[in-house]
Amino acid sequence: MAGRVGGGWARRFLPGFTAAETTAPAGWHLDRPRLDLALLAADHLRREHDTAARTPHLANAALLTHLLAALMLRALPHTPEATRPTHSGGPDTTVFRAYRSAVEEHFADWHHVADYAHALGYDVRTLTRATRAATGTGAKTFLDQRILLEAKRLLAHTDLPIAGCARRLGFRDPGNFTTFFRRQTATPPAAWRSAYAGTGVGTSVSAGVGVGVGV
Repeated sequence: MAGRVGGGWARRFLPGFTAAETTAPAGWHLDRPRLDLALLAADHLRREHDTAARTPHLANAALLTHLLAALMLRALPHTPEATRPTHSGGPDTTVFRAYRSAVEEHFADWHHVADYAHALGYDVRTLTRATRAATGTGAKTFLDQRILLEAKRLLAHTDLPIAGCARRLGFRDPGNFTTFFRRQTATPPAAWRSAYAGTGVGTSVSAGVGVGVGV
């Protein structure tokens, strides 16, 4: 899998990634499990892009940004946190990276910024400031968008009932999940799933597909 990303473009559309992360040479080998996950992320990004082109009222720029970020995180070689450069971005970048990693690990269980603040040893205002500096949105919006991204992935790519999607995302009451989804998209999850299925976008993922991200 190989790709190339222009630094200015990537920093604009992948907030929270440093210049080094977005402009590093992008040719590497992925083992089978990571490749499968990266291909799934790429396929989801392609589907959302095609849906936006076919059905503009379903377009969501924030979602496309998160999907592209998810693809980058899946495709970039894993580097232990302790060995990553610490000179790019300052304290807010360090705080945001910690928050971003924690969200990726716990978004299906922790739905409140206060949970992350407690776990990371920061207050909510610090996380909000760092997230806004990195992404242009607050910590709560960032968290909600990650939950929404996974909700859309489950609705689009699985046959789980709405209640099953709710449980997978940590909503004990399916009604609360429906309320959350409607608040984020102005559409109930069942209606969103039907509209997505009606776009006619293909559903297969080919294991041999290469993924390229270019300017």
